[in-house]
Amino acid sequence: MRLIKAFLDSDVIISSLLSSTGAAYLLTRQKSAVKYISNLSVKEIHIVARRLAINSSIVDKLLRRFKLVRLKKDFGKDYVNDPHDQHVISGAVTAKARFLLTYNLKHFKVEKIKRDFNILVYQPAQFLQYLRSL
Repeated sequence: MRLIKAFLDSDVIISSLLSSTGAAYLLTRQKSAVKYISNLSVKEIHIVARRLAINSSIVDKLLRRFKLVRLKKDFGKDYVNDPHDQHVISGAVTAKARFLLTYNLKHFKVEKIKRDFNILVYQPAQFLQYLRSL
């Protein structure tokens, strides 16, 4: 079986911390793909978790499940509709991921990302369906 590499947007991580019944929760705990996050996403996750009063030790425990991509610069401005998400594209490309998982599909230029980087942008449930089809 080919190694499946997926980069997770911070909204997927936060969702998995808020609900133990959704696709994000299942996705963050299953082992059939190598999952990446970036150092910038980690900062964003901690900020949002504090705002939502999620225990930082629970956040840290979950984040240890992912491989960390260190970003120095965002280069994804041509691939997003929301400039705050440039780092997500940078992380997916740097990780050489085949998939970018996010709940915010409208923030990304999905077809351009697929064409230029061969990265498929999916919501967590779509990705779980893909994994189950293998």
